[in-house]
Amino acid sequence: MTIDTRVTRPATSGAVTRIVNVARLHLTQKVPLLVLPWLILGFIFLVNLLIWWILASALPPADRVDAAEGMQFSGASTFIFVYMLVVAVQAINAAFPFALGYGVTRRDFYLGSSLTFVLLSIYYALGMTVLAELERATGGWGLGGAMFDVVFFDADTPLQRFALFLLAFLFFFFVGAATAAVYVRWRSRGMLVFFAALALITVGLAWLATDTGSWPLIGGWFTENGALGVAVWSLVPSTAAAVAGLVLIRGATPRT
Repeated sequence: MTIDTRVTRPATSGAVTRIVNVARLHLTQKVPLLVLPWLILGFIFLVNLLIWWILASALPPADRVDAAEGMQFSGASTFIFVYMLVVAVQAINAAFPFALGYGVTRRDFYLGSSLTFVLLSIYYALGMTVLAELERATGGWGLGGAMFDVVFFDADTPLQRFALFLLAFLFFFFVGAATAAVYVRWRSRGMLVFFAALALITVGLAWLATDTGSWPLIGGWFTENGALGVAVWSLVPSTAAAVAGLVLIRGATPRT
């Protein structure tokens, strides 16, 4: 009697390997993904630091408190979130035909890309949390400035702040992925329809809020939920964008 000693590996093992390989494919671009955003953000920080120093040198002590309060609304660090949205667009659009050329399925490609976005979100959320905590501990780098510890990312504990940053990065990554999936699926015509529909919906919602006098309620909702609460609610559009991206990419055809 012959004994078959071959081991049948579960299909899920191969799928996980393919998903991880897609993530590794994206992460081969280490400098633009892991280093360049910090360099640009560092330059923005140096410019802000110079401005804070000029204000601190020029203003009398009595006016510095008012100036410091105004600086808590800085949007200088939003660059890195927009950068990650662009990263997601490029990752989906540029790597899609390349990955499929190596026999990767559309589903595995999207899940591998999503894994990359989650890993990058954790990486950048950790870095932003450290910078924000340093900024708070040093009183705005000794100048009362705020670039990371601003009101939009206010949190009581480092863990809450990390969660806030993480959710914000996930939002931008998956909105970027869904937008790129529209282009991969329907090319420029799809983008025209998408942005036209987005503009009409935005204007329509603004008109509805104005016509019903709901702007105070909307502002109150943001105030009641706080920065962390709003970030948690962002999971709704983030999840919707992630699912939409998967559905769209599964019906897309690579460019020839």
